[in-house]
Amino acid sequence: MKITDIKATTVTVPLEAPLRHANGAHWGRFVRTIVQVETDEGIVGLGEMGGGGESAEAAFHGMKTYLVGHDPFELEQMRFKICNPTASLYNNRTQIHAALEFACLDIIGKKLGVPVYQLLGGKIRDEVAFASYLFFRYPNAKTGEGEVRTPEQLVAHLRDLKAKYGFQTHKLKGGVFHPRYELECFLAMAEAFPEDKYRYDPNAALSVEESIRFAKQIEHVNNDYFEDPTWGLNGMRQVREKIGIPTATNTVVVNFEQLSANVLNPAVDVILLDTTFWGGIRPCIKAAGVCETFQLGVSVHSSGELGIQLATMLHLGAVLPNLSFAADAHYHQLEDDIIKGGKFQYRDGKIRVPDGVGLGVELDEDKLKEYAELYRELGNYTYDKDPHRPDWFPVVPNERWADPAASF
Repeated sequence: MKITDIKATTVTVPLEAPLRHANGAHWGRFVRTIVQVETDEGIVGLGEMGGGGESAEAAFHGMKTYLVGHDPFELEQMRFKICNPTASLYNNRTQIHAALEFACLDIIGKKLGVPVYQLLGGKIRDEVAFASYLFFRYPNAKTGEGEVRTPEQLVAHLRDLKAKYGFQTHKLKGGVFHPRYELECFLAMAEAFPEDKYRYDPNAALSVEESIRFAKQIEHVNNDYFEDPTWGLNGMRQVREKIGIPTATNTVVVNFEQLSANVLNPAVDVILLDTTFWGGIRPCIKAAGVCETFQLGVSVHSSGELGIQLATMLHLGAVLPNLSFAADAHYHQLEDDIIKGGKFQYRDGKIRVPDGVGLGVELDEDKLKEYAELYRELGNYTYDKDPHRPDWFPVVPNERWADPAASF
């Protein structure tokens, strides 16, 4: 079997309400690039990559030079073609490789008539548990609904998500308001549902000192871990040494060199494996094996996926024996998807691992066209500029903590 073509289509899919992110960022839709790898046997594999537009589509077009004529079964050779050290000096190809690996695994599964999890050693669970992913949100521009800004709104939103989807673990994305205010919001959630598990992730917006101060005041909560409170392995190490909560990251340990550094001089207790950031499902499994050896925890990270990448997360979660935490997913924030049959469904906070051949999802061509057209109409979003908070960046860490009036 040989690859004959690679097609990339950028789409944008709306969210229920605009999500407010750390460091002044926000967005009301996800932009993704959908990849279709065609073969001379008529089998088409599906992949997905975050971001999009002309640059992503051009990058996949550039892969044709390397991969047209390549056997999709030869995954290690493909990895070295795209991600060998010399090539990686000049190009960030990890996420490109991930999308292509997804598609090749999809092709192999379809060719052999088995689900991807069978190619990865076989599943040990039929369902993967997920955490609710809670954001401070602006209201939906059309309906005026969906705002999450106050502790009361956050608790009400969490109660609604628990009723709809059955989540028992909850992650709050912080770094939006000053730490004292976000502490109040986090504790309000924990008080409302004391039996559930919690995570706080300010996306490294806090200083080392702020991180320690925050952690000391939530140590009594049923915490899974404290995710990326500050930046860098050294910063995380300083925080870890002074708090009683496990630390976690998806920012400072995202490759094997960083993982080895963390093994030699621990800064992070739980590694959040992202099928995109790590370059595919197979690198995540390799990393999970290293973590199992050195008794580091693992979980599955979310990078704003649609149904194709969510399927890769489910197949990954299905095969990891040391997956001891609920996975992350933005997925419940989406209004729609580009796969046939509509969105995956949650039951009791879990999603069933697809049993169909390959990744177990099919592309809805009408939805692909609809959301590709919406992308052409709206273009890319400005991820890192919140028009409602133009003064976020000048506020220095100590002032953020000391000035409660800065909360809104």
